[in-house]
Formats: sequence, structure tokens, C-alpha cells
Amino acid sequence: ALSMFGTTVGLYGIPWCKKSLLLTVLMSVIGASMGILDTGGNILVLNTWGAEAGPHMQALHFSFAAGAFVAPILAKMALGGSESEDFPVGGKANQSVLRSVPTASAASAVSVLKHHFGADFLWSYIVIGTYILLVSFIFFILYSKGSSARDKSQAASQKNTFAKYHYALIFLLFLFFFWYVGAEVTYGSYIFTYAKVFAEMKDNEAAALNSVFWGAFAACRGLAIFCAACLNPGTMILLSLIGSAVSSSCLAFFANYPASLWAGTAVYGASMATIFPSGISWVEQYTVVQGKEASLFVVGAALGEMCIPAAVGYLQGRFHHVPVVMYTALVTAVVTVLLFPLMYKLANCPGESDSKDRSESEDQKAFLSNPVHNEDEEDEEDVGEWNEADFEVIEMNDTLRNSVIETSRKIPGDSPAEVPPQPHQDNVLHDSPVVAAGSPGRKNVNVDREKND
Repeated sequence: ALSMFGTTVGLYGIPWCKKSLLLTVLMSVIGASMGILDTGGNILVLNTWGAEAGPHMQALHFSFAAGAFVAPILAKMALGGSESEDFPVGGKANQSVLRSVPTASAASAVSVLKHHFGADFLWSYIVIGTYILLVSFIFFILYSKGSSARDKSQAASQKNTFAKYHYALIFLLFLFFFWYVGAEVTYGSYIFTYAKVFAEMKDNEAAALNSVFWGAFAACRGLAIFCAACLNPGTMILLSLIGSAVSSSCLAFFANYPASLWAGTAVYGASMATIFPSGISWVEQYTVVQGKEASLFVVGAALGEMCIPAAVGYLQGRFHHVPVVMYTALVTAVVTVLLFPLMYKLANCPGESDSKDRSESEDQKAFLSNPVHNEDEEDEEDVGEWNEADFEVIEMNDTLRNSVIETSRKIPGDSPAEVPPQPHQDNVLHDSPVVAAGSPGRKNVNVDREKND
């Protein structure tokens, strides 16, 4: 919410800037806000959906691709209308005046530009800024009502464990994004110039080739939303790396053929589409990805976006007849293909916590796999309980017998025949379940019964 609010402030202020220093400050504010938005957006998706964040991560980055593809077209339509209707005649007149009277013509040309384009630029910035401000308010509302969700996401993030080579894995992914994003921006920035200089295309053909790259890029990211629901992020990265390696090889060695140039550009754009969101979803399966880790990924991508195109522009200026852009695409594809297996190897190394859990589970299995010992202990406990019960019943029966005999002696006038006979007590003993189950007093009871009979 704060980053989008900062972007709104920058967009509102840019059309009114009359000093280059103030314009630089506002553009820096927008750049910093977008960097925060990239980091916070990725972490927000991971904390919200967790292990199921693959399709949502692809949808997040698809929105970037769609905006990057549609926004220049809309801007061209908005500015092209006024240019085609009002400006061409004045432009030609101003160009002729510029040649004859430079000072006065420059001032008049600037005034004409302000008159014809100032309103369009102003309303474009205001409309986009208002839209972003509305989204910023929505995020503020979600933040004010999402305390329970934040607590749940923090608890879920605390349950995850770090990989054994956590920092090495993060650093390698930093380098991976450096080369990948650098190659993506470099090709998208220089393919128009390459098409005009090396392929000798017209302006509309070169623009169409550039649109093919970004159109395939956006379309494949949209398709990846559905593919991420059934494919592992590692599988998607592997397919993308294979596609980028094959297409960059065709572009580096067979770009002289128009069919190879068009097909290679389309396949290269489609192959580059899913690597960044899939990379974040992939590493989150093996280790904890928090704000600092995601910020390193964004910094690596931003450094690649800044350094590699600048290096390619410098080398292309030094070597005019060498297609540096195509060779750069091939080199970056090779580097990313080599980095991913190394990251996969480090990510699958078992950590200390995994070995401890494994040893504990093995001890538990070994303890539970000895049923003989447990059954013997249970039998001994049962035998002890039965013996105690038998002795209690025998003692109770002896006490009952003695009390009956004493009572019969104390009552006057009673004959010995009225005294309860012995077999009755023996029947009591015989009817008790414990004695019937085989207690030590059962044999004596049977002997007494035979005597009485």
C-alpha cells in the first residue's frame, strides 16, 4: 500500500516538473516504490497461499507482462491521434523554421509541443495515478482487516525450516535472476535495432518483431497460470531453460534466415516468461523465503536489467558487424542452464534437522518392531494380577466360613443340623469365576464335595 501510494505521488508530480533535479527525484521515488512492490508482492503471495502459490505467482507476473504489452499500445493510440490530426503540418513548418531561425523556432516548437501534447501527457499521468491510488486504498483496507491472516501467515512461515545450504542457494538464485532478467530486458530492448540494422527490416516490420517477443512473453505467462496447477515449478523451469537454449542457439547461428528469426524470437519470448515466478515458487519448497530473501532476488534482477543491456550497448558500439544481442542471449542461456542443476543439488541436500528426524523415526520403528518382548511383559503383568485376585478371594472365603461357624455356636438351641453345611461354602467357592478359572483352591473344593456326597 505504501509503495503504490509513493508511485501515485510521483505520477501526480511529474507533469508539473520544470526542473530536471525535481524530475529525477520523482522518478527515483517511483523506481524505489516499484522495487518495494516487487518484493512485497512476491512475499504476500507466498504468505497467503503457501505451497499452493504457483498459479497465483504466475498470475501476479502475468499482470506485469500484460501491462507492459498493452500500455505502450494505449499510449501510442492516445498520442498518435493528436499527432496525426493537428501536429504534422505544424511539425513540418517548425522544422523548416528551425533551419532558418534557430532561436525563435526552438521556442515556438517547444510551445507547440506543450500545446499539442501537454494535455494528453497530463491526463495520462492523472488517470494512471488515480487508478494506482485507488488500489493503494484497497490495500490499506485489507491491511486494517487482516490481523488474523497476518498472524496465521507468520505462524505458517515459522514452521518452515531452512535448507542446509540456505545462503548458498539464495546467492545462486540471485545470480540466476541476474542473468535471466538481464537477457530478457536486453533482447526486448535491442531486437528493434537488430531487425533494422542486421535484418534490414522496415520500421513496421521491426516493431512487429518486437511485438511478437513481448506478445509471446505475455501469452505464455497467462498460460502458465493453468500449467502451474498441474506442473511442478522445477519442471516448468527445466522446460523454459531448454526452450531458451534451443531458441537462442537458432538466433545466434541462423538469424540470417527470416523464418528462423521470427520463430526463434517467439519461442525465446515464451521460454523466458515463466522462469522468474517459477524460480520463486521453486525455492520456497526447499527453504524459507522472507522479505530479505525476496529483496535479494529483486536486486539481482534489477542489477541484471541495468548492467547487461549497458554492456551490450557498449560492445555493439565497438563491434558494429557482430550481432552482440544474439550472442548475449546464447551466453545467458548457457549460464542459467548450468546454474539450475547446481541449485537443485544444493536444495536436495538433507539438513541436520532432517537427519535427526530420520534417526528418531528409525528408533521408534525399532522399538515398536519387538512384539515378543512386549507380549512377555504383558503376560507377566496379567499373571501377577490374577494371582493377587485369587489370594483375595481365598482370604475372603476363609473369613466368611469362620464367621458362620462362630455365629452358629453362639446361638442357643440350634442343632448342628441347622448349621449351614460345608458344601454350601464350597459351592460359593466353586461359583466364583476366579476359582473356576483355575485358581489354586479348586482342587480342595472338589475333594470336600466328594466327601460330603
